[in-house]
Amino acid sequence: MVPVGAMDEGQLPIGEAGSSSAAREPCPSTIGSTDDPVTTARRGQAVRAAVSVSFAVGLLLLAPSRPEAHEIPADVTVQAFMHATGQRMRVIVRVPLEAMRDFDWPVTGPGYLDLDRVAPMLRDAARLWIADYVQLYEEARALSDEEIVAARVSLPSDPSFSTFETALANVMGSPLPSSTLLPWEQAVLDVLLEVPVASATSRFSIDPEWAHLGLRTLTVLRFVTPSGAERAFHYTGNPGLVRLDPRWHQAALRFTRLGFHHILEGIDHLLFVLCLVIPFRRVGPLIPIVTSFTVAHSITLIASALGLTPSALWFPPLIETLIALSIVYMAVENIFGANAQRRWLLAFAFGLVHGFGFSFLLRESLQFAGGHLLSSLLFFNIGVELGQLFVLLLMVPLLNWLFRRVSERMGVIVLSAVVAHEAWHWMTNRGGRLLQYDFRLPILDASLLATFMRWLMLGLIVAGTVWGLSGLYRWLGRKLGQDDAMATAGG
Repeated sequence: MVPVGAMDEGQLPIGEAGSSSAAREPCPSTIGSTDDPVTTARRGQAVRAAVSVSFAVGLLLLAPSRPEAHEIPADVTVQAFMHATGQRMRVIVRVPLEAMRDFDWPVTGPGYLDLDRVAPMLRDAARLWIADYVQLYEEARALSDEEIVAARVSLPSDPSFSTFETALANVMGSPLPSSTLLPWEQAVLDVLLEVPVASATSRFSIDPEWAHLGLRTLTVLRFVTPSGAERAFHYTGNPGLVRLDPRWHQAALRFTRLGFHHILEGIDHLLFVLCLVIPFRRVGPLIPIVTSFTVAHSITLIASALGLTPSALWFPPLIETLIALSIVYMAVENIFGANAQRRWLLAFAFGLVHGFGFSFLLRESLQFAGGHLLSSLLFFNIGVELGQLFVLLLMVPLLNWLFRRVSERMGVIVLSAVVAHEAWHWMTNRGGRLLQYDFRLPILDASLLATFMRWLMLGLIVAGTVWGLSGLYRWLGRKLGQDDAMATAGG
């Protein structure tokens, strides 16, 4: 055993050199143990680490609950006003303070906002989270040099955003008293932006990108015209360029593109069109089928846009279930043999249902039509038809190519069975959600009578359209038959 004070040069204390060849005596804590000193040292380190971790966990459990700065709120509502006066555009925005996640807002007590220390941070937050994510346009010119005129914290119960004037007065008013007890998660930030414009009567647009504020961001944007009229927009996420007062050709282009994309993105509508054309891949039989489907969904689409559809919560799930049912029915009919003479009538009947489905998307988008409601409806329908034509131009040659390599009958059965299987699952899932609604008999009153009259009028329009199409197709059939007979006689 080497005394501590008489260690030779080159020898190291126990635990500092595991490679030393010098003999070591066990320390008192290891007497009677079979572990070597290195193992014992490592065990001691593990014990100390476990104690440290346990202590840290205990502190976390005892600490007051508070959301971390990087947590994204699930639902965020943004309120905004736009109004041009003189040669400036004013934009007032209200955003929940918790949506600005890069800021560690100073608090006092159990989590009340320290309003005195928060005040200098508000303009930076407004710049980083609001102003930098919006672009304004006057006609086709991008506006720049927006200025943050004011930013203040408001109570969540503050009613000032009911009108532009009250919202402006609030954001320009005195800040909340320092003694206000306001939990930081409930506070809202009001911001006033101003940007110079050439004229208040110009046509303005806005491209807001505030979807980053939450997992689901709903924006309520109200544009106040120079005459004082108010135009409201409600949208989720980033809507792209919003023209606050579009010209007719701008609305036409937007809604044509919307209808075209809706057909390409709606898998249930695409499968229905596929079921329509699988047995009939020639131009002659397809004309009455596609025309009937087009006319039918145009009727219900326009009727829905004009407010002739039920407003009950169960109506959209009912339509979605019927759309799946239409696919199942058409696929099963293809398997057992489709009748070309009545296929146009089935396409018309199910087209009425699909028109209501189109209307659910259009209902949310008509706010972007400005004063061009009817023309937007028309061009949305044109976009749908262009989408259907594009799909048919791809489907028909592809099906013809496929059926030249396999038995046509077997190909029809296999394709229709696959579609029917998928649509059956849609139908049962949607039907299950539909049955969860509480259906009640309507109250017999004047409102019900008015609704009945509107539906009666819609039914007469549908019946008249069916009668007209039936006569048209009979005439076309006779005309084509006569032309074929004359061609045969001439040959």
